[in-house]
Amino acid sequence: MRPSRVTLAAVAWAAALVAPPVTAQGRSATARAVDRVVAVVGTKPILASQVEEQLVLAQSQGAKVPEDSAGRDAARRQILSQMVDEELLVQQAERDTTIKVTDQEVQDAVEQTVQNVRKQFTSITEFQAQLRAAGFVSEEEWRRWLADQQRRSILQQRLIEGLKQKGKLRPIPPSDAEMHAFWEANRGQQPKRPAAISFRQIVILPKPDSAASARALQLAESLVVALRRGANFAEIAKKYSADSASREQGGELGWFRRGVMVKQFEDVAFRLRPGTISDVVPTEFGYHIIQVERAQPAEILARHILIQPTISAGQLAIAKRLADSVHDALAHGAPFDSLARLYADPNEPKLADALPVSQLPPDYEKVVGSDTVPGLKPVFEMGAGTARPRFVIFELVRRLPEGDLSFDEVKDRIRDGLAQQLAVKHYLDLLRRTTYVDVRF
Repeated sequence: MRPSRVTLAAVAWAAALVAPPVTAQGRSATARAVDRVVAVVGTKPILASQVEEQLVLAQSQGAKVPEDSAGRDAARRQILSQMVDEELLVQQAERDTTIKVTDQEVQDAVEQTVQNVRKQFTSITEFQAQLRAAGFVSEEEWRRWLADQQRRSILQQRLIEGLKQKGKLRPIPPSDAEMHAFWEANRGQQPKRPAAISFRQIVILPKPDSAASARALQLAESLVVALRRGANFAEIAKKYSADSASREQGGELGWFRRGVMVKQFEDVAFRLRPGTISDVVPTEFGYHIIQVERAQPAEILARHILIQPTISAGQLAIAKRLADSVHDALAHGAPFDSLARLYADPNEPKLADALPVSQLPPDYEKVVGSDTVPGLKPVFEMGAGTARPRFVIFELVRRLPEGDLSFDEVKDRIRDGLAQQLAVKHYLDLLRRTTYVDVRF
């Protein structure tokens, strides 16, 4: 099947966008008309042809643009207002000496966009033909245009993020009337509510016996000795670590702040000097060996090796019997909260409300399937055959079919989004008072 005929300019435009109300100014995807200045921001002019470009780009992305001249003029005024807002933010970001945008990060973003766009075409010839149709003489010219869009986008994003961090862009709660007006104007564009379920559960985690724990601890301690003598951390992690998410990356966990890992892990990791190997760190997941590679205020780059005790068949059977007894107690009216406090794995959620069915783990999907009957389900095993099997006592509370979202279901999201937009609007109003703005449309 041939790729859809989306112009390169439109695809690049979508990749460069930041959150509304910001838009971008860029290279023309159509022939330029005779130009005139329609606005000046500071010392930067905005041309009529640039407004027309954005109108064409909006249409290419599916936006409905009026056909009558009065309607199109109203659309142009709205686009011009957005372009003025963008320019105000870009100029303010450029004045802020704490905001830096490197050439490398811009080029990395451009390269990613180029690769994504090229995938839409079956051949380089078709790609180059679409480039020319979009109004670019060469790929190099298109790349320069993309680089400018990406730089402007990053500047705006970092300005907004910095203002939020400094408490200078606090959300402004919208009124009920504003929220309902937004809902009425955009309800046709709301996605469908996905099929979802609400449930509660108690997850029973089998515990290793003392012999298995001793063997795992002994292995972990021997690896600490080997690592401190110069053994390669990545190679040891790939060979021994039970953490499937980081094992193939040599134990790499990436950058993280406090509150991401369990407390015992973080208490050690955030005290380690970069380059040193920790002692064995026991947690409910097993025994960890940690190395911090780099540190900066409030976050670290670290890697680890996880050694997990083997769960014997006997310990698995004990956990299954416990899960069955908890299930029976619930079935006979025992309080859920009391049983959860006594037996539930604290690392597993006890409640889920309106979780999309598509996000259910495969083990849950097998049990729940298309079941629509609320109530307690048979105990099932999750992660069978892995180093961390669990038994799940599962109660289906309700099942929601796919359908249209109601205002009540999205009002919190609308409130949060509008509160951010109103905060940005207030900030833009302040910028307009201190920046020369002349709109001549």
